[in-house]
Amino acid sequence: MIIPAIDLIGGKVVRLFQGDYARKTEYTASAQDRFDLYVSEGAKYLHLVDLDGAKDPAKRQLDTISSLIKNTPVPVEIGGGIRSRQDAEALLNIGADRVVIGSCAVKNPAEVKEWFRDFGAGHIVLALDINIDPESKKRFIAVKGWQENSGVTIEELINDYREVGLSYVLCTDISRDGTLKGTNVELYQDLAREFPDISFIASGGIGSLEDVKNTRDSGAYGVVLGRALLEGKFTVKEALECWPNA
Repeated sequence: MIIPAIDLIGGKVVRLFQGDYARKTEYTASAQDRFDLYVSEGAKYLHLVDLDGAKDPAKRQLDTISSLIKNTPVPVEIGGGIRSRQDAEALLNIGADRVVIGSCAVKNPAEVKEWFRDFGAGHIVLALDINIDPESKKRFIAVKGWQENSGVTIEELINDYREVGLSYVLCTDISRDGTLKGTNVELYQDLAREFPDISFIASGGIGSLEDVKNTRDSGAYGVVLGRALLEGKFTVKEALECWPNA
């Protein structure tokens, strides 16, 4: 599945390089214009990251997000600093199809598991951003905006959340994010083999249609496309020709 994505700061479409707010690129098209374009080219699902909310949940762009959801005819999943039941509930209440939970899932598993039980596993994506240890090859989840190693591997966390019906995992190899040098195909092959019941969404590094094809063949359920679309490397329509949405 092809899932176009945009990141927002102050209502404007931006991209950060490897999560660094100091290395920000701002784009001229509005968020709604971007979503409209992606839908017109065939997108059936969209991904939005509220970077203001990621920094400070009190500054979540709820009005902007609500308007985007109301004016976009396909489902949208929302991420960015969802750290409490109230954060998740507020987004689901304004029409988000799924909420994307990151660091909180690592730090407060008992609480987040309750959200799975109350909201349903189909409405929650775990966003697990990883650094791969060069010696042990272990895949450790990073937290606090990628600044801190949690000490927990992605495999350990997935096994822990299986008890509440974990269905969707958005997995980013941090070293590939924003580079346009290709995604970590081997990572998704390994995860899909080990956890065939989980739908893995690949993220980070996609820069060409060849990268899309490689990810398609990795066993991943879908791929989030951000910078490559914003910079015109290819279109959603062209990506869908490589990997048609089911």
